[in-house]
Amino acid sequence: MPLRSTVLLIALCVSTAALAQPSEDLRDVMSARAYGMGGAYRALGLGTESVLGNPAAMALFPSYRVEGTGAWDANSKEGLLGISVLDASTSRLAMGVDYHWVSLGRGGARSSAHLSSLGVGLPLNQSVMIGAVARYLRLSGESRYVNSVTADAGLLLRLSPSFMAGVSAHNLIDTGNSELTRYFSGHVGFLTQQLTVAGDVRADFVTNDKSTFTYNAGVEYLFGQLLPVRAGYSYDGFQKVSQLSTGVGFVTEGGGGLDIAYRHDLGSGTGRLLALTIRLQMK
Repeated sequence: MPLRSTVLLIALCVSTAALAQPSEDLRDVMSARAYGMGGAYRALGLGTESVLGNPAAMALFPSYRVEGTGAWDANSKEGLLGISVLDASTSRLAMGVDYHWVSLGRGGARSSAHLSSLGVGLPLNQSVMIGAVARYLRLSGESRYVNSVTADAGLLLRLSPSFMAGVSAHNLIDTGNSELTRYFSGHVGFLTQQLTVAGDVRADFVTNDKSTFTYNAGVEYLFGQLLPVRAGYSYDGFQKVSQLSTGVGFVTEGGGGLDIAYRHDLGSGTGRLLALTIRLQMK
């Protein structure tokens, strides 16, 4: 085979492999509370991040919530700003709206993503909840442009007053974009007035013969009904990096307040992420 043809074939194989790898950046969008708990939040339904996680969890606790979040990774120079509204108090059908602007720059090429979501959650009874989300992504950068629509779906079971378990499927509409590849999650959560424990497992089936798993676990303890302290661990199956996280918050009498979180990559990871969320809640 001529040398030129060999080089072109190698370049084509490398490009194809790169396109097959999903982008982690947009699936790492969450609130400071969730960051502090290691990304384990999908079964809890305690914040507006349910619109991004398991939409069935939106119907778990009737309330009206508004949250604003900002996060920044000092090493990768990536960050996000987001605002979300969730209304589960005026009817049985919970509705949520979420918008995030995400700055992406890993690898040197800068991109700007606008991620918008509209979700609904419905309790079929006191123990079974279902939900769905429509999501729109517009991404522009130095080398590409994305304009896509996809959808998520979720199921959540309240197995006891304190124990929840659920499954969710994400990006069910195939857009062909690495930022919106399909993945599935199974998650559990245990809640009392003072203690919260949660665990998530996410499975990405990138090709027919390869799957990638991400694991999240977190705990929160509420001191004096005012000061939640959090810790979490996650394993990123794409980067093969373990992450430790911690966080603290302040809860007002009405359920609002603010949360601060820090996440640190271990080993070969370089991530150093700080996040802040301001919450308003009304019942």
